[in-house]
Order: sequence, then C-alpha cells, then structure tokens
Amino acid sequence: MLLITRGKPATIVSDNGTELTSNAILTWADQAQVGWHYIAPGKPTQNAFVESFNGRLRDEFLNETLFTSLMQTRLALEDWRRDYNTVRPHSRIGWLAPAVYAANLTAMGQRAALIEGLRALAHCSDCA
Repeated sequence: MLLITRGKPATIVSDNGTELTSNAILTWADQAQVGWHYIAPGKPTQNAFVESFNGRLRDEFLNETLFTSLMQTRLALEDWRRDYNTVRPHSRIGWLAPAVYAANLTAMGQRAALIEGLRALAHCSDCA
C-alpha cells in the first residue's frame, strides 16, 4: 500500500539487524530494484532520522504510558501516531505536520527531498 501511495524509494537505509538482512528482504529489494544501504555497525548517527524518531517514541509514548492490554496499547499507539503525523509540526519540514508536507509534494519534490536528505547524510561529520 505504501508503494502505491508514495511510490518506490530509490534506496532504503537500515541497520544490520537480522530482520533487515534476511534473504526475503534482500530478494524483495533486488526484484523491486530498490537500493539498500546498511549503516556501519555501531554508527547509529548514520541513520539519524530513525534514531530521532525512536527516541521520541520512547520518551513521549513508551515511557509515559501504562499499558493494561494489547487493545489499549494498539489504540494508544494509533492516537500517538495520528498526532505525530497529522497534527504535530516538525522543524525539519518547515514546521508542518508530515501529512501536510507529504500532500504538498509533487513527484519531483519527493525526489528533491530524498536527494537533499542523502546529501545531508553524505556530509554529516558525526556520521563517519
């Protein structure tokens, strides 16, 4: 569904966890002609966007919520996800909510945003 909605990414950046190094993932990436870039072991700053999100999820949701059931957990996570993506402004995208930013992007705008992100990653002094 995501590929239909947003299009195929040129490259996916991930860590070297077993869930992302399986033959199924690598086969899919090859068949879909999607590049896969693994960050260097012990260098989480090479994937700073995900590390930042994981920190926010942990600090704002996991550490602040007492889970009483699987259903309550799912509902609470969906509320947090909806707020994070549709209400909360993000500084990196001009203080827009991600849903608003995504709605405003054209196909060329998506490519330009990806290129800008990859350039920033390539020039990141903390990432080496």
